[in-house]
Amino acid sequence: MKKQGGFTLIELVVVIVILGILAVTAAPRFLNLQSDARESSLQGLKGAMAGAGSIVYGKAAIEGKERLAGEKLEDETEIEFGYPAATENGIVSVVQGLEDDSEWNWALSTDASAATPAIVVTFAGDPKLDETGITDTNCFVTYSEAANSASTSSIEITDSGC
Repeated sequence: MKKQGGFTLIELVVVIVILGILAVTAAPRFLNLQSDARESSLQGLKGAMAGAGSIVYGKAAIEGKERLAGEKLEDETEIEFGYPAATENGIVSVVQGLEDDSEWNWALSTDASAATPAIVVTFAGDPKLDETGITDTNCFVTYSEAANSASTSSIEITDSGC
């Protein structure tokens, strides 16, 4: 009999199985794809809100309402100083898909200390969340309407809980 050198087939299979188990348990920690996807979706929503705000401001300027508070455009969009108001008939109605409850969950902010009215938006879920529930997710977008004619609306992302 010759002396055998190397690994047997069984040893090779065992090593491959162990490496597979390690890869399956370690991959989610390193890849974290769901979190990245949710953060990217919030960035996309922020961009959609900013784009819609610019379009509405252009319409308001055409109608001569870009410096007025508490106005409505001809299409009934509520505006504050030319930008969409933080209401259902404001920013929610002008951002495509935001009214769809199967996609997004939004609530009006009730923070009395805030300088301007705001709306918070997160991913849809069951049950539908109120403002506190949305902010507790730490994965949301806040749209605040313009405070005066010299300012613009602001959009902030909180993604520490995504």
